[in-house]
Amino acid sequence: MSTEKHSFTAEVQELLNLMVHSLYSQKDVFLRELVSNSSDALDRIRLEGLTTPDLMPDGELEIRLEVDTNARTLAISDNGIGMSREEVIRDIGTIARSGSREFLAALKAKQTAGGAGGAAASADLIGEFGVGFYSTFMVADRVTLTTRRAGTDTAVRWESTGDGTYTLDDADRPQAGTTVLLHLKPVDEEDGLGDYTDTWLLKETIKKHSDFVAHPIRMRVERQEPVLDNTGTPVKGMLPKTVTEDETLNSMKAIWTRSRSEVSDKEYHEFYRHLSHDWQDPLATISAGMEGTFNARILLFIPAKAPFDLYHRDRITKGVQLYVKRVHVMDDWKALLPEWLRFLKGVIDCEDLTINVSREMLQHDRQVKAIRTFAIKKTLDAIERLKKDTPDAMRTLWAEFGAVLKEGLAAADEFRDRLLDLMLSESSRAKGLTSLGDYVARMGDDQKHIYYLGGASLDAVRNSPHLESFIRRDIEVLFFADPVDEFWLQGDLSYKDTRFVSVSQGEIDLGKDEDKADSTTTDTGDPSRFDGLLQTLRTHLQDDIKDVRLSGRLTSSPACLVGDADDMSPQLEEMMRRMGQAPPKTKRILEINPDHPFIERLRTIHAADAKTPELDTYARLLHGQAILAEGGTLPDPGAYSRVVMEVATQALAAGAPPSAPPSGEAPNAQQSQSSGDPS
Repeated sequence: MSTEKHSFTAEVQELLNLMVHSLYSQKDVFLRELVSNSSDALDRIRLEGLTTPDLMPDGELEIRLEVDTNARTLAISDNGIGMSREEVIRDIGTIARSGSREFLAALKAKQTAGGAGGAAASADLIGEFGVGFYSTFMVADRVTLTTRRAGTDTAVRWESTGDGTYTLDDADRPQAGTTVLLHLKPVDEEDGLGDYTDTWLLKETIKKHSDFVAHPIRMRVERQEPVLDNTGTPVKGMLPKTVTEDETLNSMKAIWTRSRSEVSDKEYHEFYRHLSHDWQDPLATISAGMEGTFNARILLFIPAKAPFDLYHRDRITKGVQLYVKRVHVMDDWKALLPEWLRFLKGVIDCEDLTINVSREMLQHDRQVKAIRTFAIKKTLDAIERLKKDTPDAMRTLWAEFGAVLKEGLAAADEFRDRLLDLMLSESSRAKGLTSLGDYVARMGDDQKHIYYLGGASLDAVRNSPHLESFIRRDIEVLFFADPVDEFWLQGDLSYKDTRFVSVSQGEIDLGKDEDKADSTTTDTGDPSRFDGLLQTLRTHLQDDIKDVRLSGRLTSSPACLVGDADDMSPQLEEMMRRMGQAPPKTKRILEINPDHPFIERLRTIHAADAKTPELDTYARLLHGQAILAEGGTLPDPGAYSRVVMEVATQALAAGAPPSAPPSGEAPNAQQSQSSGDPS
């Protein structure tokens, strides 16, 4: 096949431009990334070799570095799985699958936040977003990749100078695997560009970044040996002879097999960086051994930042890897940990597990279930220590992974109570995040429930009219605005025998509280005087609502919408629609505030003429205002706009001035929506 010339995608060209122009000061990360890619290729061929032994190479699985000082080239080779021509075009020619767009967005954000030091601090993003191969253009002005897929007889050569194009051609390679040949740029110490033909520099770089790689990294090195006589004594006057031999550059230590006391934090962090390609130190390291009927070792890390694909169904970043007797079996094996711990990185090594690539068989293995439970408990122990000993780290964890951990609350299993203990939430009283334990400790003697409010966003929840009576009575309400909250808060949920109650569902009776009651509240008198108005509003809004009733939760807003205790929330309905489902329409209840001037004026209008068409207009105005006040979406914005204009026109015609807020209060969004005398 003749040589083909291709162009990179726009994102790749932008990325290459950043690499070529020496954006990063830590240029030695290129070697870490190439070694990591080779290690992955070796793991893959060993895994596929379990079912197809013919794919395995004759010799040992290894990674090799080859230096040509005169030509100033460095080659990194492996005898792993290799790539076909189609895979080269897909994975090297375009990197959209590896997150290039997200990488560039994160890089720009980091540079903006980091100022002058942003560029130097951005090297950690290379591995995190799977664009490590392109870091080679930081040190090379031409890169040649030769690869052959295991099980095939043909090889392909990919080459580029980083100018926005690359070529593809047929090639010869005696065995499967990949070789990346770098034509190195001149040394530039001021720009952080070292001499990567220097064997000492290569050794130090491998030790720093790749010492824990499970496969041997070898390089041909020269050393001087004295000339010996027959007795083994150096011959005087004879120059030493040069001997060339293979040297293994990495220790290949299975760090997880060593006890916690034998390993420093620095060593753990280096292993974490190799494993995750994350340049930040983890928030916590979890090292533990399981002994007894089954033996296993776990080494898990809680990252300091969520990966870009945490919520993607087909994630690119690796999670927890499975080893059996220090032999890598598979990556990101979901049977080892539940989805709500998918942010963990690390290794689980099982001593007694039979090597078997059938995931279904392993998922039902009694040993796997025992190891899974052990790993979950140790992880929750570590998070509890963070909460107790390092609150700042706990807040970081919750900001990055709290929504994921709450997915575990939706599963009614043995860990729900422990997760509730760990949960943090915003509230109407506490500054910052608060725990359920602290909330319960602050509850008044007469408070019987844990009150909460869910919504589409924290801003919408904080400004919700459902909170008014609770705030006036100084009753704390927890705020939940993550989509997952709509699932785990369903049903009869309790924490330490205290039941969760939504302030936006069911009837709320806070009882009499004369000491905390607002002295400006109007005495409503006999509630039955609103019966006629309630019935008329029901008639006008019967297609949209289930009922109209007087409210016990409002103090300054004219109305709000609530659901019955067992109703589906509007947020859950919207989520189901976005997922292509069609939930049944749930009619909500309109609660009106008998103390509000608007409602009192409606009662007066109704008493004068219960059949006036104006009541239909005001009913729809009231219903729409209640939807907007809780941050909802109007079902027919055009129709509501016409209602607003009709009311405004009537007010102007009657010469009614805009209503002022009550004395001592500043106007707010809710008052601006509800002000205006419907006369």
